[in-house]
Amino acid sequence: MTYHLPVLAKESIEMLEIKPDGTYVDATFGGGGHSKLILERLGDKGRLFGFDQDEDALPNVLDDKRFEFIHNNFRYLKRFLKLHGVKEVEGILADLGVSSHQLDEASRGFSYRFDAELDMRMNQQGERSAADVVNTYTAEDLQRVFSDYGEVRNARTLAQRIVEERKTREIRTIADFLAIIEPLIRGQRLRYLSQVFQALRIEVNDEMGALQEFLEQSLEVLKFGGRLVIITYHSIEDRIVKNFLKTGNVEGEVKKDFYGNIDRPFIVITKNAIEPSAAEINENPRARSARLRVGEKGGIGE
Repeated sequence: MTYHLPVLAKESIEMLEIKPDGTYVDATFGGGGHSKLILERLGDKGRLFGFDQDEDALPNVLDDKRFEFIHNNFRYLKRFLKLHGVKEVEGILADLGVSSHQLDEASRGFSYRFDAELDMRMNQQGERSAADVVNTYTAEDLQRVFSDYGEVRNARTLAQRIVEERKTREIRTIADFLAIIEPLIRGQRLRYLSQVFQALRIEVNDEMGALQEFLEQSLEVLKFGGRLVIITYHSIEDRIVKNFLKTGNVEGEVKKDFYGNIDRPFIVITKNAIEPSAAEINENPRARSARLRVGEKGGIGE
């Protein structure tokens, strides 16, 4: 099973500041690339929990007594750690990118490069597919999805065209969907298609809702001085993570205590996001849009 190379591997692992006997979480296990690097720095008493809801991650599970794989969405971080008797951890890493394996697996329906069922479910047990979204959502809701999650310039026109087209035929495959999109493409074709498909994928998997729940729980389970290390790939995710590290909430709303001190639950380690080097981008082009942000629990009121 071929997964993507772990992005910003050296930088993210160093930023975790791994203690040999500590407990850590790889919230997006995937191909296990980051997990292997974490385990290399853990001693015999160290522990690592890997989360992934995708069944395709199962063959990559590591045979190591220090490692525990949790086949579920990272939005249930606190619940599953508690089930394993863990209340606090020293560090949490999450790489929010879709793996190359998922994009290259035609049957998953993530990519406009292959014809397949319009699926896009990370968890194959999920009830709602991309086809369900395009066939049942109102024009207003489709416009919201394409605008908010894909920043598609003509989101309203695209939404209205989809609703009009589905009156005569159901949109079940990527080919069906592309036939509707092609005449409406504005600007660079591949960029436009990437934005549209990204928006659908985010909606199908409730990625923003899951990310918010994960971040909130990360703050709860991190020990004082523990590190939260997040790699994002588009502006929506990056803004949410940046806001959360800065203010402790995804909206970026500055909150003050009774005395007027600003509540900052994290010390922001990365004033500016860390980006991949030219060499890494050359080796792995999908790393191009990656942004690494790091916070350390223990910010104080200002």
